[in-house]
Amino acid sequence: MSFSLKRRLLCAGLLALAAFAIPAKSQAGTLEDVKKKGVIVVGIQGDNAPWGYVDSKGVQQGFDSSMGELFAQYLGVKVEFVPLAVANRIPALTTGRVDILFATMGMYPDRAKAVQFSKPYATNDIVLDAPKGTPIKTMEDLSKYTVGVARASAQDTTITKAAPASTNIRRFDDDASTIQAMLSGQIDAIGGNQFYILRLEEGKPGAFEHKLRFFRQYNGASTRLGEKEWNATVNTFIDQIKGNGDLEKVYQKWMGFAAPTEWPASMDGIPYTVQ
Repeated sequence: MSFSLKRRLLCAGLLALAAFAIPAKSQAGTLEDVKKKGVIVVGIQGDNAPWGYVDSKGVQQGFDSSMGELFAQYLGVKVEFVPLAVANRIPALTTGRVDILFATMGMYPDRAKAVQFSKPYATNDIVLDAPKGTPIKTMEDLSKYTVGVARASAQDTTITKAAPASTNIRRFDDDASTIQAMLSGQIDAIGGNQFYILRLEEGKPGAFEHKLRFFRQYNGASTRLGEKEWNATVNTFIDQIKGNGDLEKVYQKWMGFAAPTEWPASMDGIPYTVQ
């Protein structure tokens, strides 16, 4: 699976507009409101292929948009996507500008205080990539380098906590600008997900490799705190697509490998259901 750098550059202008093209007024309502209206507004990432991105025609593509489409079909409504930058995801949900997030949301206890996570539906390995000649073998080595991350992302949180205090961590607005910083030599290494290496390779084939692997992140859909009906509905939906093969199809289409057969029954500090 490959995503051309040229296409991503063509999409950059669209993303810059789309990330801020969130309706000024709250659109959110109850699940019944959405069914009556016939449209669900889904927040996705707009700059992070293959999870979520806007193609050259301005159409939302990727793993999470496929999830949003499946959820809309499950509800029997149409779907409207709002592409978001990493830092805009939670505010867009909590202010009612979107109904739900399928936006590559890593499941962490601090985020669980702001949003209600569903059961996990995807996995994402968090890694550090750098040019092949860069001698990085341990976290301690990072003190010698400038490391780029997307602001407020899982890798930002991970590297900030784990790297030596003297590490120079540069934060960029989104995944695309972080990757471009790596390709242009503004940073020495980059914290990202399991797909960053593919996008780096498109810019400079054969130049990069995984240096460190931190952990496996689980992604969940996000609804607002206390909204029991939304949470119960999305959990039932996730159980269904895990059982009927639809999630496997999404995995094969966008990731090129099989979906996990086992998922954590619980995660510390992250309730799957409204408490």
